[in-house]
Amino acid sequence: MTSRILVAGIGNIFLGDDGFGSEVMRHVPQRLGGPRVQLVDYGIRGMHLAYDLLDGCEALVLVDAIPCRGAPGTIHVFEADHESLAATAGLDAHAMDPAAVFASLKALGGTPPYTVVVGCEAANVDEGIGLSEEVTVAVPAAVRAIEDVIARLLEPVRKG
Repeated sequence: MTSRILVAGIGNIFLGDDGFGSEVMRHVPQRLGGPRVQLVDYGIRGMHLAYDLLDGCEALVLVDAIPCRGAPGTIHVFEADHESLAATAGLDAHAMDPAAVFASLKALGGTPPYTVVVGCEAANVDEGIGLSEEVTVAVPAAVRAIEDVIARLLEPVRKG
């Protein structure tokens, strides 16, 4: 099987800023996709993502809203710690959170791939369609962060 990178936008577009992952995926240039990079907006389809991860992939780039730490609209890029995701699952406002996806994947006999999260601090996750102004302004920065992560993941391993 060819190793691939899966870029997955997740979130609920009916809960304000929780729709961040879906909105970002609408702006990711299709040129980034190709034989090794798959771009998918999963929305709230967590089981679909879990089943797609069963097919195997080299890396997962998860695009999602994250709880506000005091600076709505701030982009954070970090490696996911699969062991502690279950502890943070309650912080997500949408029904499909990363911890549930990885738990489903494990229950199906799979193992989570190396995962990088491109997250944006949410300002508002109340019912309603549309991102807050702070989070809307952050969408282009998230797209750039995804481009940087993909470039790094595709970079050949340098032998030192």
